[in-house]
Amino acid sequence: MRLYPLFADLSRRAVLVVGGGVVAERKVAALLHAGAQVTVNAPELTPALRRWFEQGTIAHRPEAFREAWLDRVWLVVAATSDRAANALVAEMAGLRRLFVNVVDDAQLSSFHVPAVIDRAPLTIAISSGGHAPMFSRLLRERLEALLDDSLGALAELAARLRPRVRLRFPAAAARRQFYERLFAGPVAGLLRQGRQHEARAAAERELAGDPTPDAGCVVLVGAGPGDPGLLTLRGLRALNEADVILHDRLVSAEVLALARRDAERIEVGKQAGNHHATQKQIHRLLLEHAQAGRRVVRLKGGDPFVFGRGGEELEFLRTHGIGYEVVPGITAALACAAYAGVPLTHRDHAQSVRLLTAHCQSSQGTLDWAALAQERQTLAVYMGVGELATLQARLLEHGRSPATPFALVENGSREGQRVVTGALAQLAERARAHAVRSPALLILGEVAALAPTLAWFGMPPLGAAAHDTGDAGRAARARPAARPDDVLAALHQG
Repeated sequence: MRLYPLFADLSRRAVLVVGGGVVAERKVAALLHAGAQVTVNAPELTPALRRWFEQGTIAHRPEAFREAWLDRVWLVVAATSDRAANALVAEMAGLRRLFVNVVDDAQLSSFHVPAVIDRAPLTIAISSGGHAPMFSRLLRERLEALLDDSLGALAELAARLRPRVRLRFPAAAARRQFYERLFAGPVAGLLRQGRQHEARAAAERELAGDPTPDAGCVVLVGAGPGDPGLLTLRGLRALNEADVILHDRLVSAEVLALARRDAERIEVGKQAGNHHATQKQIHRLLLEHAQAGRRVVRLKGGDPFVFGRGGEELEFLRTHGIGYEVVPGITAALACAAYAGVPLTHRDHAQSVRLLTAHCQSSQGTLDWAALAQERQTLAVYMGVGELATLQARLLEHGRSPATPFALVENGSREGQRVVTGALAQLAERARAHAVRSPALLILGEVAALAPTLAWFGMPPLGAAAHDTGDAGRAARARPAARPDDVLAALHQG
């Protein structure tokens, strides 16, 4: 280890920053965050530095650098664009045994500013010794995704309890066991849920020797539409802490690959005509694993509270006294529309959005078709692939224009995404012609006309050709696309 890591208390201590550009501004911002009294030596200042000076937040010396300014400072930062000037500052600081950081010059620096993960009072610093700062930043980004914001509150609670912990557990091994329970047990879970009072009470019970039982819990996580990049940071953390993952059939393999390697994975998805895992069975599995003290992640495609039966599962868990958390996910309507280039609302075309499902006759009977047939609104229809003909007929019957544009998004946000576009009068016919299968989301409304021009992901939208109306057009649509090997064979034959 070339460098000795330390954390400096600069609160109310003088620091000199030589340089007034954008880099100096970043250094000053971090120093102010640490409570330092900063003086900036530079003829010109960035707008932000100028504003801080005018507000009295920093001091400013516009004249040339003077060695005497180093007499009363604790730390020096050289951030000019002139290497000779930076070297002079570093030399003068070294003669006074002051630590100096020369930006982008590891050889002239006696200390280096690390990449920082701030969970105050917990601070994690990453340094490459000034040799590969970009690598440090990339590593920080990865760790940021894994470390929950509640760690700061946990560290504060541990600091408040520390004197009493030392009295209660004189032996170091016993103290270590206490802190392991504190950091990995129910107290940490309560803080993650924002229940500070309950967390403090649980910590007091632990300290009094009446620990909270290590009960299992369930985290209801929205996996998003399939693209693993759309999983939330909190969802990623939950997957990395899971003992058991109960996941739907449509949760992508790429999302599951982000989970803790040794977590047990159980597929519980239901498929039309093959309900191999009923909701009752899902409830039984949730209860069984939670009561065994395991941390269970119930992983659902999209968002668990948008046609995901998440509410039913929470009601069941609450009835049986099982603790739970909810991590929202990006629902299919938002993701499919975005990846198809369709804005769900638009000032010129749609002032409202309706999310609905019509996957069976019973659900169709509860819909207000007259309201759904009104113009200047967007309909996002989940799980409707098998009922497109009925949807089309009902909307036309209640007055929706046959020319209303639609975009049918299959496998939205995934590698195999397809978008079929057209007018309402062609909806069922075009879906059959392109053999659209679930998962697919229907977007109906004036905004869907923007798909062909705003598309950016995957294949271009499959729009209706101008001559695509008669029997010949239908036959052409039904004909499978030629495969590369078929084309090569045809060329070989003549």
